Amino acid sequence: QVQLVESGGGLVQPGGSLRLSCTASGDIFEIKEMGWHRQAPGKQRELVATIASADNIKYGDSMAGRLTISRDNAKNTTFLQMTNLRPEGTDVLKCKGTDLLPPHHLLYDDYWGQGTQVTVSS
Repeated sequence: QVQLVESGGGLVQPGGSLRLSCTASGDIFEIKEMGWHRQAPGKQRELVATIASADNIKYGDSMAGRLTISRDNAKNTTFLQMTNLRPEGTDVLKCKGTDLLPPHHLLYDDYWGQGTQVTVSS
């Protein structure tokens, strides 16, 4: 079992910035990829960003140019730096981790955190 815990959410004014973190712990084999998804009330979950390595990063369309995702492999932690935030109300940012399974690392398990709330409001 792998646990993911997010932190760094809160209330921020439009145009502000926020830095989120997510740390994986527990019975980890190898975290292949970590990422972030947003969940607004009454809307479908949406990809924000994923990272497997510094050379393998993907960003969703909605916040392109306003995100930087990074990863500390030794600490099983990912960070999401958000800038120039829009007044979109309240979203829940959920962290996802993909854990490769032994012996061949061909199969995997996905794990989700509980989420951290981000509110952009003046």
